[in-house]
Amino acid sequence: MPVATISKRGAIVIPAEYRRTYGLKPGDKVSIVDYGGHLTVAPVPRDPIRHARGLLAGGPSLTEALLKERAEERRREDRRARRTRT
Repeated sequence: MPVATISKRGAIVIPAEYRRTYGLKPGDKVSIVDYGGHLTVAPVPRDPIRHARGLLAGGPSLTEALLKERAEERRREDRRARRTRT
């Protein structure tokens, strides 16, 4: 398992094999996340919109679920309105 050393200025050199694997080049950005005492280094996508495209594909349609929920709510409101009129 590769190990990195922190310089006096806080710089860390990412081992070459990981730079190759993740396509990291000089000037690329990475995020450092603290998961309860564990630090994680993750590449920041160059184009976050393109990177996120399709992440929810194949899952349930949130639009359809919202429309279904609204239709059910409308039926409940109609039933209540009919009860109050009579």
